[in-house]
Amino acid sequence: MVDRQRGNKLGAGLAGLLLTASLVAGCGTDTGHPAPTPAAGASGAAVTEQQQIGDRVVDLTVDSPALGGPAQVRLLTPDGWGERAPGRTWPVLYLLPGGDGDHLSWTSDSNIATLPELRDVLVVVPGMPMFGFYSDRYNQGRGGPPAVRSFHLDELVPLLERDYGTGQDRVIAGLSQGGYGALVYAAQRPGMFRAAASYSGWLAPLRRAEVVLAAARFVGVDDRGLWGDPVRDRAVWEANDVYHLAEALTGLPVYLSSGDGTVGDLDPPGTAAETLFPELDRLAAEFPPGVVDLTEAVMHESSRAVADRLRALGAEPVTHFTAGTHSPPYWERELHRSLPMLLAALHSGG
Repeated sequence: MVDRQRGNKLGAGLAGLLLTASLVAGCGTDTGHPAPTPAAGASGAAVTEQQQIGDRVVDLTVDSPALGGPAQVRLLTPDGWGERAPGRTWPVLYLLPGGDGDHLSWTSDSNIATLPELRDVLVVVPGMPMFGFYSDRYNQGRGGPPAVRSFHLDELVPLLERDYGTGQDRVIAGLSQGGYGALVYAAQRPGMFRAAASYSGWLAPLRRAEVVLAAARFVGVDDRGLWGDPVRDRAVWEANDVYHLAEALTGLPVYLSSGDGTVGDLDPPGTAAETLFPELDRLAAEFPPGVVDLTEAVMHESSRAVADRLRALGAEPVTHFTAGTHSPPYWERELHRSLPMLLAALHSGG
C-alpha cells in the first residue's frame, strides 16, 4: 500500500513494504551501548544492545535463534520503570507494526508516548522481518527461520518478563499485518492475552490467497515459504487464518476496525486511486467505484468476515467500520477508540 501521509511505500499493507534506510537513520536515536548484562531468553534469545531514547523509550537489539539473526524491539516504559526494584512488573500492551515489521512505527506515527492512560503500562513494539506475517514460516514443510511467532511469544515474552519488568497481564493490538498478528496470536495461544484489537487487519488471508502470494513476490519474499500452496497446503493456511480460528476468540474482548477504501475524513484533499501490482489492481472491478485504496478495501472485507463469523459463534466483537484508507491517522484514531476496552481488560484482575 501507499502510506498517504508520508508519500512513501511502507510495510503496513498488502505490499507497500519498502522501508528505506533513510527513515531509520532519521529517527535521532542516541548512540547505542551494550546491555550491561546480556539477557538470554528461555530459547537462547539474548539482548545484545540497549539504547535509551529520551526519558521513556528504550530500544533493544535481540539476537534471536527463532529468526536466525537480530531483531529490534521498542519499549515505551511506565513511570518509575528506570528505578524499578527487582521483581517489580507492570501490565503490558503489545503493539504490533505492519508488514514491514518497523518497531519505530507506533511511536513515529501516533501519539502513544503522550497518552496519560499509558503511564502505568509497559508498551512493547516488537519488530519482525519484512512480510513476516506474524507466523513461523512453513518453508515447504521444513520449518526453520524466520519463525516470527516463536520469536515473539516463546523468546521475547519470557525474556522481557525476566529482565525488563513486563508482567503476565497482557493485551495486544496492531495495524495491518499487525492487526492480523494480534488476533492470530490471541487465538493460537488461548489465555495469553486478555483482549485483542485489529486496525485494518488482514484477518482472513485465505480468502485472497492469490493476493497474499503476489504481495510476497512484490517485496522479494518467497511466496510459498510462508504457508505453502493454498490448495495443497490448505490446512496450514487455515491454521493461520483468523476466520478459521475464530472459535478460540469467542471468550475474549475483541475490537475490529477498518476503512472501506473510499476517501474518509482523515484523508488529504485529492486522495486518488493508485496502482500496485496486477493481482491487487484487478480487484477494482469487485469493489464500488468510489474505492481509491484497494488495500484497505481488502482489509475491510477480511475484517467484516471475521466479525460476522464471531457473531455467528455467539461472540460480541466491538466493531468500527467507516470510510477511509490504509494510513496512520486512522490507526491512531482506532487505538484511541479501543484503548478503554483494552485497558479495562488489562486491569480487570481476572
